[in-house]
Amino acid sequence: MTSVASAKKTVVLLFGGRSSEHGISCVTAAGVLRAIDRSLFDVILVGLTKQGATVLMQESDLDDYKLEAGALPEVHDNGTRVLWPASTNTRALTVIDQSGSLSTLGHVDAVLPMLHGPYGEDGTVQGMLDLVDVPYVGSGVLGSALCMDKHVVKTVLADAGIAVAPWRTVTQDQISRDPSLIDSLDDGLQYPLFVKPARAGSSVGVTKVSEAAGIPAALEVAFAEDRTVLIESGVTGREVEIAVLEGRGDSAPRTSSVIGEIVFSGREFYDFEAKYLGAAGVDLELPAKVTDAEFAAIRDAAVLAFEVAQCAGLSRIDFFLTEDGPVLNEINTLPGFTPISMYPRLWEASGVGYTELITELIELAIERPAAY
Repeated sequence: MTSVASAKKTVVLLFGGRSSEHGISCVTAAGVLRAIDRSLFDVILVGLTKQGATVLMQESDLDDYKLEAGALPEVHDNGTRVLWPASTNTRALTVIDQSGSLSTLGHVDAVLPMLHGPYGEDGTVQGMLDLVDVPYVGSGVLGSALCMDKHVVKTVLADAGIAVAPWRTVTQDQISRDPSLIDSLDDGLQYPLFVKPARAGSSVGVTKVSEAAGIPAALEVAFAEDRTVLIESGVTGREVEIAVLEGRGDSAPRTSSVIGEIVFSGREFYDFEAKYLGAAGVDLELPAKVTDAEFAAIRDAAVLAFEVAQCAGLSRIDFFLTEDGPVLNEINTLPGFTPISMYPRLWEASGVGYTELITELIELAIERPAAY
């Protein structure tokens, strides 16, 4: 990957947000800020509070952003307000300071959204930026919304011939109208089951259920995150992940040259605590030991899924590697992106460093044609 020779660009690093993954987003932003190539990019920091306010942040605000159990960082309302461009005639941002005075933040070349979960990863922010023709890193409205909704994306992928875990979907309204539905939610599915919100990430709200008696409590946990919930069959296989990166121009999507594997040693599944808080019982094997044929099958399924789901920029695609081949678990359009997250680590092991990867993603966003 080579950087496009050009004048220095200005990038908005957007983080925080209204989802339960707010703190993870803040930590991701801090990692990106420390690594971004300042010889190529000037950075404007825009934080989204948990109430959705857009505030102007300073670099020193991110100095202490780190992951700690019970003390995840948060974007606090400092009284400023960042206003997006008023039309497609300009890409200049405006800020209202604490006294109410307006000033310009200047022209913006691209937005780097390090947002996870609803109101950030689901097409909402992407649609807002499309409306005023501001380039951004990652998938567009359709790809973001599609991959955020586990039921819809599984339906689309299965129709394209990509293997996915068997599942059922139920809404909170359906259960309210007919509570007896709970008794049949496991029909045709294989235990253990995984009960998960349709539109959440980072394993928030996910419960592993080994018998029918555990379904009601699992539904309650999942419904706290989303009114639509999936009940999925457990799949017997190795949990592996591969990184996908949009190709330049008309080139096909690229994948990392290695895959990573989640290896369990006493933990039920790869939950939030294991992913981000260093909980025991899970190890990451990188690179995973797979045959050439297994890697090719995972790579080909990942590229097909990336294109079928209309992804752009980046995705981490997770599979179960079974005796019958890979079964796709999830497509993450804005995956964890701290220096120790799986997506950057997969590219690091493939010869693309963290800083170089950030540069490539921004340049892809700037070069990408408009949606219409």
